Amino acid sequence: MKHNFDHIRFALEEHLSAINENTAEIQALFDYIHEMEVKVDKVVQRLDQLQLSQGVDPIKSSIVPLNHNEKKVFLVLYTEEAPLCFDELALKTNFSSTVVQECVTSLAGKGIPLVRSHFNEKMFVKLEPEFKEIQAKQNLINLSLESFMD
Repeated sequence: MKHNFDHIRFALEEHLSAINENTAEIQALFDYIHEMEVKVDKVVQRLDQLQLSQGVDPIKSSIVPLNHNEKKVFLVLYTEEAPLCFDELALKTNFSSTVVQECVTSLAGKGIPLVRSHFNEKMFVKLEPEFKEIQAKQNLINLSLESFMD
């Protein structure tokens, strides 16, 4: 019996050791990804400075026109202060959660700056506050009264 317990304890210690090694590896990868994000942010800042020095508005030049569904999702995000999960966006737009996910992905791909956060295994999305302010002043998305009536 003691031999069996020793065998089980040895197996558990090996398993714990493997978990610790994996944790260290995951932490190293996380640190590397964070370092890469910092470098990408610096490149983006330099690109923005370069565009500004050439007289090009970096935000306006990077935004692609939105289709009807994307405008509807954008309007919900634009009018909300708090981050929304995909289910909440689906309720407010009367779209399925899948369509909302596609629209959010498309918005990001079209240059709309979104802030994403995770809580309780759900992703929450909101517009960057600075972009909301610029949108209010310059109407970069070219929203019209008809966009609100649909």
